Amino acid sequence: MASEKPKYKRILLKLSGEALAGKAGYGIDTDILAEISRDVKEIRELGVEVCIVLGGGNIFRGLAAAAHGMDRSQADYMGMLATVMNSLALQDALERAGVFTRVQSAIEIQELAEPYIRRRAVRHLEKKRVVIFAGGTGNPYFSTDTAASLRAMEMDAEVILKATKVDGVYDADPVKHKDAKLFTQLSYIEVLQKNLKVMDSTAISLCMDNELPIIVFNLNRPHGILDVVMGKPVGTLVTTGQKGARSE
Repeated sequence: MASEKPKYKRILLKLSGEALAGKAGYGIDTDILAEISRDVKEIRELGVEVCIVLGGGNIFRGLAAAAHGMDRSQADYMGMLATVMNSLALQDALERAGVFTRVQSAIEIQELAEPYIRRRAVRHLEKKRVVIFAGGTGNPYFSTDTAASLRAMEMDAEVILKATKVDGVYDADPVKHKDAKLFTQLSYIEVLQKNLKVMDSTAISLCMDNELPIIVFNLNRPHGILDVVMGKPVGTLVTTGQKGARSE
């Protein structure tokens, strides 16, 4: 491993809020935080620059609340605050693991996090700090998937790593359909046409317009983040290339 070099120099890791909840399905599982921190430390020690965007669905999901009659903007702002809580929890876990970390929030909360300033964030990355982007885009009606795509482009990240609970993107729900086939590679257009739920359509369109690749992989896979960063054939690659390549 010492002689191998990472494929990517700077990555954006997208984590859902549900990923932090573990088996409980809600709240924050400190064991999960510790595992993620170990994985991030592993790739940081190889020189990879890391920025992270977290969802907030383990605490509050704005879209679900809006569906039950809450004002959509109000619900989305509450969801953004949930991402701040998750970001602070992950920052604590990373720093206990010995990884210097900064949280930047699109919603100003000066006592808890830096305001989002692009040039400052880039400087943190150059100084080998992990940067966690909280608060989504700071605007209602935009998901944390869209925030991840936007921040990845602003940071000149080479790839978005979308962590999930399954091995990649399938042609059907692998939990409900045991014969579901895993795609090894997809085009952005096919993701949109087939409504494959990799990320929301705004996020996919942003990545397509800027040719930013997305790799969907299983967060629970041992050393999964490391394997992706080292260029191993893990998960599903979404790019401008070949459509619909399925694994056997």
